[in-house]
Amino acid sequence: MTKKPNVGIIMGSQSDMAIMRKAADQLKEFGVDYQITIASAHRTPSKVAAYARSAEKKFDLIIAGAGMAAALPGVVAGHTTLPVIGVPISSKHLGGHDALFAIVQMPPGVPVATVAIDGAKNAAILAAQMLALRYPALAKKLKSFKNKLGK
Repeated sequence: MTKKPNVGIIMGSQSDMAIMRKAADQLKEFGVDYQITIASAHRTPSKVAAYARSAEKKFDLIIAGAGMAAALPGVVAGHTTLPVIGVPISSKHLGGHDALFAIVQMPPGVPVATVAIDGAKNAAILAAQMLALRYPALAKKLKSFKNKLGK
């Protein structure tokens, strides 16, 4: 039996679900398994650390969405060697720019790939592109998806 790709999707709050659901939907379209977790870098830091430390046993990579202070993607990346894709989520105060800047300004050694504000769908597509290097069946689905974009 061939192993299927599996992605961890984590967000800091239930209120982020409307955006992060777009990543889940896109992964589902590609046939990629995923698991959604809600854990806050500020309110439940030990849960986030445990999630990240155990992620290598469960996932191929992680998509982490966060708004406002946006520490979650970086904290996750600090506890795992898996690739982390950050999704800055818009907020009413600064429109998501605070989250974007927080996620892209990671220190050396703790990279987080980052997509546009509220760009969860693109995060899933980027995840699929990374996973396609390892999963040939996914590469075929991705090529078909990309071909349809121009039509």
